[in-house]
Amino acid sequence: MNDFVNAFKFMGNNLDLLLNKTVEHLELSGAAIGVALAIALPIGLWLGHRHRGSFVAINAANVGRALPSLAIIAIGLGILGIGFINVMFALVVLAVPPILTNAYLGVDQVDRDTVSAAEGMGMRPSQVFTRVELPISLPLVFAGIRTSAVYVVATATLAAIAGGGGLGDIIVNQASYKLAGVIAAAIWVAVLALLVDAAFGLLQRAVTPRGLRRAAAMSGAPPPDEGAAAPLVAGRPVPGAEVN
Repeated sequence: MNDFVNAFKFMGNNLDLLLNKTVEHLELSGAAIGVALAIALPIGLWLGHRHRGSFVAINAANVGRALPSLAIIAIGLGILGIGFINVMFALVVLAVPPILTNAYLGVDQVDRDTVSAAEGMGMRPSQVFTRVELPISLPLVFAGIRTSAVYVVATATLAAIAGGGGLGDIIVNQASYKLAGVIAAAIWVAVLALLVDAAFGLLQRAVTPRGLRRAAAMSGAPPPDEGAAAPLVAGRPVPGAEVN
């Protein structure tokens, strides 16, 4: 119990250190999420719109999940060296799968009758995508981004082993910061991940069309902006299932 008390004392006595490391942590996490979005989001949305490539989307995502971030960092040391880029690459590999999978499923599972009605009104394929498929799929797409963001923020502590900076520098350096510092930084990371999840949850709710929220409320189903993507079975979400 004394260790936890000392951890909070450490926070009070080393607030500047924790804030500086938090900035480094968020810079690394933000860069990784940005690169992952640039790679995975266009591919997932395009494959979902074409209703093709489910094998590529789902299996690429599964491979990405299976690769340990620590192993990727270790391998990258021989190629990219020590520092920011190496760790960012590992975090990008971690962040891509949820974004890619949710983007694909979000667009692919838009009701076909709705799409057919839009096409019957004379909309071009690009208009169907931007005015029908994309708005309807946004809650699920954003859930993947939210999941990736939390994964990355939590895993970015590994950056310390490869000179990437961040709050992990305190966690792995018990000799300098003592056990109180390690616990304090660990608590700080946990709270930071929760705050990121809450912030993206608010953004996810903001991008969810009111019609979808209203329909979910009338049907008694969970709103589409709650939680992350549904669990997958054979590459498809389980109806009615939800991951918090």
